[in-house]
Amino acid sequence: MQQALQFLQNHNEVAFATSDGHLPKIRMFQIMKQEGTVLYFATSTEKAIWKELQANPNVEVLAYADNISVRCSGMVNFDVEEDVKQWIYDNNPVLPRLYSSYDQLVYFSLPIAEIDYNNLAPTPPVFKHFDLMVGDIGDGFVGSRFKSPK
Repeated sequence: MQQALQFLQNHNEVAFATSDGHLPKIRMFQIMKQEGTVLYFATSTEKAIWKELQANPNVEVLAYADNISVRCSGMVNFDVEEDVKQWIYDNNPVLPRLYSSYDQLVYFSLPIAEIDYNNLAPTPPVFKHFDLMVGDIGDGFVGSRFKSPK
């Protein structure tokens, strides 16, 4: 799992998936801070994502580079400490360009419930699934040539 978490630290631009009713919505988003298995984000109440998260806080994020992908899922939480909010604002150059104060934004965290690490570079490819809620680690399907015998 450490490989997956390190990958996220090195690739903080992610596809961020929400839903609007029964329709999926995906956009590029930036992980603003990472503490272990918790990812932090910031947005505005003026944006559609805010309304989507209020209606359904279940999300997935996906980072990809160099034949490696990391997919995380979980339920966002809007209870973020003030010092973390200030740190995010102070340490992300795009936010002060768009907002005059850190308190003009809403901040949320994503405690990762499940994480998939998929590396297509080696043969056979590597696919690991981590269920952080249950504590399970599993191998995923990587192609018919490399199926585990049952």
